[in-house]
Amino acid sequence: MIPLKRRKAYDAIFVWLSGLVLFFSLLTLFSLMMSLLIQGVPRLNVAFFVSFPSRFAEQAGILSAWVGTLTVMSVTAVVAVPVGILAGLYLEEYASKNFLTSIIEINISNLAGVPSIVYGLMALGIFVYQMHLGQSILTAGLTLGLLVLPIIIVTTREALRTIPTTMREAAYALGATRWQVMRDHTIPYSMGGILTGVIIALSRAIGETAPLITIGALTFIAFLPSSIMDPFTVLPIQMFNWVSRPQEEFHQNAAAAGIVLIGLTLTMNALAIYMRYQFRKRIKW
Repeated sequence: MIPLKRRKAYDAIFVWLSGLVLFFSLLTLFSLMMSLLIQGVPRLNVAFFVSFPSRFAEQAGILSAWVGTLTVMSVTAVVAVPVGILAGLYLEEYASKNFLTSIIEINISNLAGVPSIVYGLMALGIFVYQMHLGQSILTAGLTLGLLVLPIIIVTTREALRTIPTTMREAAYALGATRWQVMRDHTIPYSMGGILTGVIIALSRAIGETAPLITIGALTFIAFLPSSIMDPFTVLPIQMFNWVSRPQEEFHQNAAAAGIVLIGLTLTMNALAIYMRYQFRKRIKW
């Protein structure tokens, strides 16, 4: 039996070490952010947003990259969010608990940890070569949609499990059908957790580079896409292109593009958090 005084000493040491790790992690993050801001802020102007890439650093912009990023993320959201939420609802509320569903659940959990390059190779073989969708925005959206789909399914199921069983039983006791219970109780009360999973999934997708390079995303593009079947580029690939060049001016452009990418991610997350807040505010327990 460990004496009480020693246990308190262990607790104090653990708290101190945890605080130290947190401090150095935040310090590292702050240093990286400051370096990015110092390099990139001077390049942020209107011309940087409305100009196409160029071989001259002072004339280069991110117009095609940020438009491509928004377009690809829109396709990703349309593909992954409804399918992921519906799949999570089915597996948690409707599917029978048997060997087959256990295998499906294990595979979904494993797919959430598969490296993104594997999804790129799979998309190259299926979407590009077999379905002949080409190196298009649609292919990119489907690829990233498959990448984040397991995350949305898992978080949807976890959100549904937080709803008390007694709430479902009370609704059934009053004569509600399974669909009425889901529509009026389960889904509204779990929507906050579901949207949290969507935020996490889309935040991962917006920064992915490896699967998009695998399916043939362009590193230099001087036109805007007119449809989802057109070629594309995105901000991470544009940053990779600039960082790989030896000139310091292109590195400043990459830093500025990084700031824009972070801003887009935070804006997207803020919108999802606002929607989650609105859902929770309308709910009366």
